[in-house]
Amino acid sequence: MDNDAPRDRAPAWTRRALLVVNPHAGRGGTVLAPALDHLRSRGVDVLGVEPASREDAAGMIRRHAPEVDLVIVAGGDGALNAAAPALRETGLPFGVLPLGTANDLARTLGLPFDLEEAAEVIAAGRLRRIDLGLANGEAFFDVASLGLSTELAQALTPEAKQRLGRFSYMAAAALTLARARPFRALIRSRDEAVRVKTYQIAVGSGRYYGGGTPVAEDAAIDDGRLDLYSLEVGGAWKLALLAPFLRRGLHGAWREVRAESGEAFEIRTARRQPVNLDGEIVTETPVTFRVLRGAVAVFAPDGGRPPSPTPRR
Repeated sequence: MDNDAPRDRAPAWTRRALLVVNPHAGRGGTVLAPALDHLRSRGVDVLGVEPASREDAAGMIRRHAPEVDLVIVAGGDGALNAAAPALRETGLPFGVLPLGTANDLARTLGLPFDLEEAAEVIAAGRLRRIDLGLANGEAFFDVASLGLSTELAQALTPEAKQRLGRFSYMAAAALTLARARPFRALIRSRDEAVRVKTYQIAVGSGRYYGGGTPVAEDAAIDDGRLDLYSLEVGGAWKLALLAPFLRRGLHGAWREVRAESGEAFEIRTARRQPVNLDGEIVTETPVTFRVLRGAVAVFAPDGGRPPSPTPRR
């Protein structure tokens, strides 16, 4: 790997990083050692913590914020979602070492899945400002959804992810489709309010979800908008026909798929429905969505000019 600084020479200054490690990530923490060695060789002093719970992750970031320059999240989209509120509040830039099953934020940012290469992206120091979605005030990077995706998230147990890896999505999806039932909802945007009978409603802030499925063909994580789709097909059997189009982000071409974009949406359902944020069940309907443009800064391969830090010597 080519580096901007020789590995056999100590860096002129040091940045301090808080490493938040998800203990349940799909490729355990033992694989992190080469990536952490690479960061240290490039002038990043790493303080590692392992949260005991989802809530603990944000608390740790808040507590250590005054003593660090950046945060590194080693885990998947759930771990990043847990860190999102504290990243927004503290204003600390963050990097990603992809250890999850889907790694959709990493895909959206174009990050390498090789951990040492991902560490070099952080060390290179190029920042990109990206949007955050909010669902009832709860932050998400990728997508929020109700219906099929929520049932899928409930079927994707940590045990299944560890045993089957990415194939766990296929197994859980097959089970979810077999049980699929439509529900009634009211979707309100700035321009209209419509009542629908749907199998799923998804609202994306980023580009990918579910292991590489685009929420919309032209979705981006820094465009200042949310992309919504609703699967209003006539029967569950049509979902199987729709699946290849969903996988490529072309579902908006279907007459039975409602596709919209905007800065805010409100969804109400006849019965309360759980809402899935980045693979985690976090809130429920009624739910109000809005976007925070450029809310956080992330280290990305070619996301912009290098920052001008005030490093600690």
